[in-house]
Amino acid sequence: MVSTDDVKRLREVTGAGVMDSKRALEKAEGDFDRAREILREQGAAQAAKRSERETSQGLVESYIHGGGRIGALVEVNCETDFVARTDTFRALARDVAMQVAAMNPLALEVADVPADAPGDRTQHALLNQAFIKDSSKTIGDLVQDAIAQTGENVRIARFARFELGGS
Repeated sequence: MVSTDDVKRLREVTGAGVMDSKRALEKAEGDFDRAREILREQGAAQAAKRSERETSQGLVESYIHGGGRIGALVEVNCETDFVARTDTFRALARDVAMQVAAMNPLALEVADVPADAPGDRTQHALLNQAFIKDSSKTIGDLVQDAIAQTGENVRIARFARFELGGS
């Protein structure tokens, strides 16, 4: 039997609905971490279904760091302006802008990283980078989580990073 406290805790951690959280806990036989993984897998499946949907809404978010010496702009898109105004979507955009400022990715995806980039090319791709606030997740995972929470296709369209004295 799954307790309401467990369902509430799982909802708070994942942003999933009550019934989805309850079903995941039941399927995982009360194992919280397994239930969280089940919800993540379901979110990835939902994201794959939505990946072809047009993303013509969204927002541009900025992040300025280091006393104004480093800044980043990101464009994050979704399907509707309603979702673009949600706390979940705004937090994603803010976190991505912070990631760009901190980690200086060269491209969005590995395929777009220049061949002459030093080291491991996957580390230069924004979607593959470990999230600076939680290294157990990648930026791609954050996008997948936002898709699962909002029910819409979400994508990072583009980004730019500026550093004082940089080229």
